[in-house]
Amino acid sequence: MTGGTIRALGLAGAVAAVSMAGAGGAQAGAFGLREQSAQGLGVAFAGAASGGAGVSSIFWNPATVTMRPGFASEQSLSFINLSGEITPTVGTAPGLLPFGASGEVGQGAVVPSGATSYQLTDRLWVGIQTGAPYGLVTKPRQDWAGAVYARSSRIFSLAFNPVVGFKVNDWLSIAAGPSIEYFRLTLRAAVPVPGTFPGLYPSGFIKGESWGVGFTAGVLVTPAAGTAIGVGYRSSVHHDIAGSIGFPDPRQAIALGQVRANLNTPEKVSVGLTQAINPVTRINLGFEWDNWSRLGDVGIVSRALGVTVNHLPLNFKDSFFYSIGAEYDWSPNLTLRAGFGYDNVPIDFSNRSARLPDSDRYVVSIGGSYRWSEKVLLTASYAHAFFDRGLLLAGPGRDYNIGNIPLAASTDVSADVVSVGFRYQWDAPAAVAPAPLVRKF
Repeated sequence: MTGGTIRALGLAGAVAAVSMAGAGGAQAGAFGLREQSAQGLGVAFAGAASGGAGVSSIFWNPATVTMRPGFASEQSLSFINLSGEITPTVGTAPGLLPFGASGEVGQGAVVPSGATSYQLTDRLWVGIQTGAPYGLVTKPRQDWAGAVYARSSRIFSLAFNPVVGFKVNDWLSIAAGPSIEYFRLTLRAAVPVPGTFPGLYPSGFIKGESWGVGFTAGVLVTPAAGTAIGVGYRSSVHHDIAGSIGFPDPRQAIALGQVRANLNTPEKVSVGLTQAINPVTRINLGFEWDNWSRLGDVGIVSRALGVTVNHLPLNFKDSFFYSIGAEYDWSPNLTLRAGFGYDNVPIDFSNRSARLPDSDRYVVSIGGSYRWSEKVLLTASYAHAFFDRGLLLAGPGRDYNIGNIPLAASTDVSADVVSVGFRYQWDAPAAVAPAPLVRKF
């Protein structure tokens, strides 16, 4: 096989191959995970940047590491049950309509996270937070009307965030630290083969992974007893994703060889307010902004051909999350929580894909913590997300277009999250000097 033949085969298969990657790549960037704290879930993550998510508030604002005296560790385990179905409507290619809806696309996923804070002096703390800032698992039926746009999507990430916090004076704390992030994706879809019955289309895939480094920083202000205001920042992380494409025709895979793509995750700004109403009641407010619109279109480059063979048509908008929550100390050992949030997500009709039928959502949550002993605190929370119904359109004239095959559909999605956690105090710490906001939990 000559080099010219290989190059021709590569370019011929590039559009179908990388268009498949584009549909999945959009979901890799569009789905962020907030499930970093069982305590935070109970108040819909309201006040997470002002300490409302416990030790794990470090994820939103590293300056909250200075709120807890001594040496404490916190671990959370969240089960996310995403449920959804994509139903084809008029406008879908007539030959594909008989293959019907996607069936259940949601897949359950377990997300672990943890945080530790350690007080070095009366002014200096160190800490670390670990978790998954991004994730996705969806899997429609093998052969459905939109199989050429999605058969399965798996996104995995893991971030390590060590921080150093300093209490400047009685009312001001600052902190910063690096964020070390691993990112991996595996995306599969049917590959249209001329002369082949649509129900027998073989699968193609794209796989890739990357390590990247960013940073986090934050400020915490405690102007009066019972009041805490926090602002946290997580920087974009640059990922030079290296991977491969698989095809039913091995000549196409050989022609394209390895591929790479530059992806920059969005910056995140979190603002939180915690206000004590009385000695046993606290109100939390939260706001988050994620700069998803910075992603734009991501180019896919074939290392073998040395050219950009296609683009990931992400084209997201920025997302905004608003939340309010309350905590009530029922007894010295039991605290109850509830929260409500509204998530204005980066996906709408213009960029919705079959890999993630996402839409704006309302979140309702409840939870509680029980002090088992002086050293052990147990937490459990539950949240339900109500998604707006959405419409999906792919094909000619759209960003998501594989082989000019039209797909029109409606989406119906919901999600339930159950989170459990525990906190262990390794020592019997002295009081922080001075600490305007006193938290029993």
